Amino acid sequence: MDKNDSVINKLPEAFLERMKLQLGSQYDAFAASYDRERAYGLRYNPLKTDRESFLREMPFSLRAVPWAEEGFYYQASDQPGRHVLHEAGAYYIQEPSAMAVVPLLDPQPGERILDLCAAPGGKSTQIAGRMQGRGLLVSNEVIPSRARILSQNIERMGVANCVVCRESPDRIAAAFPAFFDRVLVDAPCSGEGMFRKDDTAIAEWSPENVAMCAARQADILEQAAMAVRPGGTLVYSTCTFSREENEEVIGRFLDGHPEFSMQEDDMRRLWPHLTEGEGHFAAKLYRKEAAEGIPERRGKKPSQIPRSAVTREQCEAFFQGELGITAEGIGYLMKERVLFEFGEALYLMPEQMIPLKGLQVERPGLQTGFLEKDRIRPSHALAMALRPEYTTRCYDMTEDEAARYLHGETLTVSAGLKGWYLLSCRGFSMGFGKASGGQMKNHYPKGLRRRQ
Repeated sequence: MDKNDSVINKLPEAFLERMKLQLGSQYDAFAASYDRERAYGLRYNPLKTDRESFLREMPFSLRAVPWAEEGFYYQASDQPGRHVLHEAGAYYIQEPSAMAVVPLLDPQPGERILDLCAAPGGKSTQIAGRMQGRGLLVSNEVIPSRARILSQNIERMGVANCVVCRESPDRIAAAFPAFFDRVLVDAPCSGEGMFRKDDTAIAEWSPENVAMCAARQADILEQAAMAVRPGGTLVYSTCTFSREENEEVIGRFLDGHPEFSMQEDDMRRLWPHLTEGEGHFAAKLYRKEAAEGIPERRGKKPSQIPRSAVTREQCEAFFQGELGITAEGIGYLMKERVLFEFGEALYLMPEQMIPLKGLQVERPGLQTGFLEKDRIRPSHALAMALRPEYTTRCYDMTEDEAARYLHGETLTVSAGLKGWYLLSCRGFSMGFGKASGGQMKNHYPKGLRRRQ
């Protein structure tokens, strides 16, 4: 690499001086890391496959990421974002170091979990994979445009137990006091750890911006703490090197919150000169079992949840009769969830969710279909949440057919096929089609269709 093209030469001098003081003898190795090609990573989706099947089906050269069992390095030339299986939600493209946070959070099936600053959805979808469709995941993003992207990624990855909100941290704290088993704050930061891949972060960096970020992070952390139940855990993370935004934020928080503690080995840093990835920081905090004057809010009883004019029996009959969904599939979709109408659509929302009134909600659960006169038209989100083995009506496409399906084309199929079918490729669901007269009518959403 030409010396003039080195990223290190683009970085603010004040930042470099800070890093020299922070790293001491390691600074030269840190600076040299900017001349290396950055690492590329993706995570397989445990909601759709297992590790062995994933490796068998992927046409890429993959190496394991050591700190995340779902994670793999890939070669940039493979371009997995352009492959049809990306649209099938078989994997999520994510910077490798960012995958280290969720293992520290350690989400478990059946828990109530909040991802407070969730867009675009990398950590939320990793959390969801470990929850295996059980419990409640609330993924929040205050900026509407980013909340829509978050919702789209939740849908693509087939997450069935997530409610996407677009609220400020203080309103989330007020709505969910002492409610969650685990809370993740992936805080907005100065982005120093992303300088090698994000020129905007370089252009926006200044000591004043670092101080502003630290103040905002402290406020977000204060709000997040209110949502952690007694005995629960809180993970704080950033993609920056700054001690002001990391250790100092955590230190001040612990000084002011004796109900929280941290173990020595629960603060982690990933450095680009020591690992194959960018910069990341994470710390895990524990809330004591005894409640300090904040009541724990339980999920509402099923009778408190808004109901649908469509009964569960009617919905199950539609699932089974027209979509061929098996008893196992119906159980996966509907167990510990309630059916209700939101706008013109039917949703399945986890029973543990609080009432939606007063909350800005982008996605109130798993969208199952749309009411059309006396019928139900299945939604794309339902298709993405179904594994092919959950239905007797599945048509597995070739990669060429899948590519044409993503472009919105009608497929030629056997004349014996009739009605709704789940369309898949290499065992990964991609959407619905409706067969008649040897043609599979395309029901892939127009807004998602590829143009090239």
